[in-house]
Amino acid sequence: MTGTANGENVVHGQAVIQDPTGLHARPAVKLTKLAKGFSAAIEVRAGELDKWVNAKSPNAVMKMKVRHGETLHFRATGEDASQAIGELVGLTERDFTD
Repeated sequence: MTGTANGENVVHGQAVIQDPTGLHARPAVKLTKLAKGFSAAIEVRAGELDKWVNAKSPNAVMKMKVRHGETLHFRATGEDASQAIGELVGLTERDFTD
């Protein structure tokens, strides 16, 4: 899904956390490591009402304390935003396995 903010395309995606222990340290680091590989500005939040955090910050992502069954929402802006969202959603859907 795409939208526009400040003249830039915003790409959105979402995926449900499958791990019974939620988004703990190891998957959070995998998520942030993948996000850092893109030039796009990428943010993530758990649920519809939570605050957006920088997906490239391991500390911020771990502090979200996302539980099993919760939905991670992603948004990105920049030239590789679509690819970033696709890969982050895919990683989450694969339960953070390579």
